Amino acid sequence: MELPVKAPVLSSQKAASSCRLQAKNLSYKLCSKFDEFNWFCAKTSPKLILKDVNCEAKPGEITAIAGPSGAGKTTLLEILAGKISLTKVSGQVLVNDRPMDAQRFRRFSGYVTQDDALFPLLTVQETLMYSALLRLPGGRKEAATRVRGLLKELGLDLVASSRIGGGSSNSGISGGERRRVSIGVDLVHDPAVVLIDEPTSGLDSASALHVVTLLKSMVVNQGKTIVLTIHQPGFRILQLFNRLVLLSNGFVVHNGTLNLLEERLKFAGHYVPRHVNVLEFAIDVIETLAIQTSSTLNSPRCLGNHVDENHISCPNSQFQEVLILGQRFCSNIFRTRQLFATRVIQASVAGFVLGSIFFNVGNDKGQIAIQTQIGFFAFSLTFLLSSTTEGLPIFLQERGILMRETSRGAYRVSSYVLSNTLIFIPFLLMVGLLFTTPVYWLIGLRRDIDGFLYFSLVVWMVLLMSNSFVACFSALVPNFIMGTSVIAGLMGSFFLFSGYFISKDNIPDYWIFMHYLSMFKYPFECFMINEYGGEQGKTRCLEFKKQECSLYGSGFLRQQHLKDSQKWSNLAVMFSFIIGYRVLCFLILWCRCNRTRN
Repeated sequence: MELPVKAPVLSSQKAASSCRLQAKNLSYKLCSKFDEFNWFCAKTSPKLILKDVNCEAKPGEITAIAGPSGAGKTTLLEILAGKISLTKVSGQVLVNDRPMDAQRFRRFSGYVTQDDALFPLLTVQETLMYSALLRLPGGRKEAATRVRGLLKELGLDLVASSRIGGGSSNSGISGGERRRVSIGVDLVHDPAVVLIDEPTSGLDSASALHVVTLLKSMVVNQGKTIVLTIHQPGFRILQLFNRLVLLSNGFVVHNGTLNLLEERLKFAGHYVPRHVNVLEFAIDVIETLAIQTSSTLNSPRCLGNHVDENHISCPNSQFQEVLILGQRFCSNIFRTRQLFATRVIQASVAGFVLGSIFFNVGNDKGQIAIQTQIGFFAFSLTFLLSSTTEGLPIFLQERGILMRETSRGAYRVSSYVLSNTLIFIPFLLMVGLLFTTPVYWLIGLRRDIDGFLYFSLVVWMVLLMSNSFVACFSALVPNFIMGTSVIAGLMGSFFLFSGYFISKDNIPDYWIFMHYLSMFKYPFECFMINEYGGEQGKTRCLEFKKQECSLYGSGFLRQQHLKDSQKWSNLAVMFSFIIGYRVLCFLILWCRCNRTRN
């Protein structure tokens, strides 16, 4: 059943952007990470995933890669998309009769993975808009025009203002609509070739047919080259494919039209029963079909590679990337109740509750009052540093999307890290002030505006430091469970070696490095210097004996081996922690993304 549309007459501009993909004698073996050592793989028997594969995908056609599970469908698609390094593949992949440059090809093609990597709290229109802003160089006006056309083309007009929602959520769009949004994200830059892994996976028959029909209209009306993998297509979907590549155990057993496959089955002595899907029947008897190991493709040469080598950089400047990513990140923060509303309420409530528990303790005298005040400082740091770990799931979610977007050349990793940092600065300042404003005055700490501002500054730096720490390890750990375990363990170690439980002099020499790496040590000392130091500390009496002052604030700091000069040097160390963890986060993400690209 072909679509009722006429074959277009391509303009010279559209024809020049046509893209023909060819695979010649492709073989791919799966070996361990020691594969790079030739002597190792020579002694072992690596598993061959693809074996002497020859196929092609032409402009204006849908080429479907089919076969039983484990046949190598996704592997072949990833090689054609430039996702697997060609240094690990024997054979050739040609783009318009020229060897593929994988990095350039990924920037100007579209690759849609089987799982939908979308922000659940953004609307359909916002999702496409941010993708267009990051991948089109013309600015917001051109991006808006492209998104309007894409929404209409994909049939998403009615759900443009609906949020994506989670996969199991009832509040989002349907599975078929999510799949079309995923396809649209990789169509915003109007690629000449689109590669899609299992576009109908998890969809009902009606939604699956709708998706494939949309793809068919694109190849007919726009002359795109579409390559997709599919497992068990229905009869109506099967009729929409122009070319079928059938794999079995890594070999190509058929490369041609559906009618040709049916003729080959008859030639092999098989009769296809009525009302039976030809492809499903072919998979059942696939062992009897001859393996095609040599290329029989004699199509005329197509036009040269349309990609301009002088324009393979990111489409936007770094400043523009930071603005766009920052705007997208703001939308996600404000709509994530667990991160925004809950965090705001948590800071306010904690400030009032702690203020009521330690009410007016700052005006008390004596050893017990000092211990109570120091206990408040320690507990506050524990609360502030541990509360920021709730951002870990969001960082992990963003990491997956970041790696996909940077692999397409949408933006730089440094732009992501910079925008993420800048967005959290005002947000955490607000959270810090909501905590410090009630707690500082209720407890009765140093009663002057300078003391309050410095206390608030330290709290803000603590929140930024913890946020940077979580961002760094979210880039490193593989999943949420590992992340919480590592972060909780390190936070506990930092608290243990901060000097509150064990003084510096009693810490073994081989553990002393943890004292200086502790994120508790420096703000804890800042709190004490702010409260008991300065000119006020020289006259402030903390403990009386026989109606005479036996301990002044300055004397207490000397007992703790603290100096007033550390008030600012400790802030500098905390600032270096913030920068250091962000730089480490950038380096880890850059290595991950670079490994994905290569």
